Amino acid sequence: MSKLFESAKIGKLDIKNRFIHSATYEGMAKENGQITDEILKKYGNLAKGEVGLIIPGYMYVLPAGKAFKYQTGIHSDHMIPGLKALVDTVHEAGGTIFFQLAHAGRQTTKNVAGEVPIGPSAKGRDPLYFVKPKEMDEQDIQITIEAFGSAAKRAVKAGVDGIQIHAAHGYLVNQFLSPFFNSRDDKWGGSDENRFRFLKQILLKIRNEVDGGLPVIVKLSTHDHTPKQGITLSLAAKYAKLLAESGINGIEVSCGTALYSFTNMCRGDVPVDDLVSGLPWWKKTMGRIMMNTLKNKYDLEEGYNLGAAKRIKPEIGDIPVSVVGGLRTVSLMEDVLKSGDADFISMSRPFIREPFIVKKIREGKTKQVSCVSCNKCLAAAANNKVVMCYYKN
Repeated sequence: MSKLFESAKIGKLDIKNRFIHSATYEGMAKENGQITDEILKKYGNLAKGEVGLIIPGYMYVLPAGKAFKYQTGIHSDHMIPGLKALVDTVHEAGGTIFFQLAHAGRQTTKNVAGEVPIGPSAKGRDPLYFVKPKEMDEQDIQITIEAFGSAAKRAVKAGVDGIQIHAAHGYLVNQFLSPFFNSRDDKWGGSDENRFRFLKQILLKIRNEVDGGLPVIVKLSTHDHTPKQGITLSLAAKYAKLLAESGINGIEVSCGTALYSFTNMCRGDVPVDDLVSGLPWWKKTMGRIMMNTLKNKYDLEEGYNLGAAKRIKPEIGDIPVSVVGGLRTVSLMEDVLKSGDADFISMSRPFIREPFIVKKIREGKTKQVSCVSCNKCLAAAANNKVVMCYYKN
């Protein structure tokens, strides 16, 4: 039997195969964050398509942490019935589901978050959102840590199988971890251990709020690719070791930030005009300049985070590693698992195009996914459109 279809554990939980749907914003929730029939259909299809573990798009733990207009919320008990319907839909189709908990930090706007975006430091305006964030004080930090714990309790009430903390792609937890975004000199910054404290306290809070047997994993950026040094692979390896010591049950390896390195995080084509089409004219001009500058910086390399996974794996012992980023051919996926460099294969864009791709692979009907990494699906997100495959319109 193909190793791709051997079961494996995350914590004490059995995952029926090695495929993970990596959390991807859908643009399908109601504006108040509630689950819709479109979301239920999407993840019901993925479960029917035999995806081993489904992680839906990131869920904001506080209104101030909302990144997109139609993002799913887990910030209120009013969300629980819809979240339970989502879990039930996946379970009824034979699937397993984790919720990804997130806070946008500075990667949002006042119009979406309802207030001036916050971050670990009040660094200058970025080239995408043009926002100068408010530096979080001690009260802001404690409120946010509590919010992650409360969100985890809601996830458990909804019947979820596990939790993922989003510590990647330039969102708030990543901002605290990164020397580029975090220039604090108090207990929340100034050293690697202090920058790690925010994530550690979130993890401890979640552990205190939910049953100890519930798997908790982290999505970790292994390289920020910011203009000045942020998280590098060596620093990510150190954070991975600290996570292992803190009792984490798994790490998903990714890279990049939405602000400064979209072309590295989601390698492939850069649909510049699609990405900036919904912006005011002056932001459109600035965005077009930035995207054209980055456009040819990173070629599409299959499995471009595999080197990072290989570096992270020895730091965390038997704790499973999943890797996302341009994995497209079944033979390479097999090789990754056989080599032991990773334990799970995470995919995002391929599942947008082919929700039944895992079943097709198991039945021997294909040797590679059909996604061409045109990135038009993700450009839709930037313009508050539903995230679906727009290849060839």
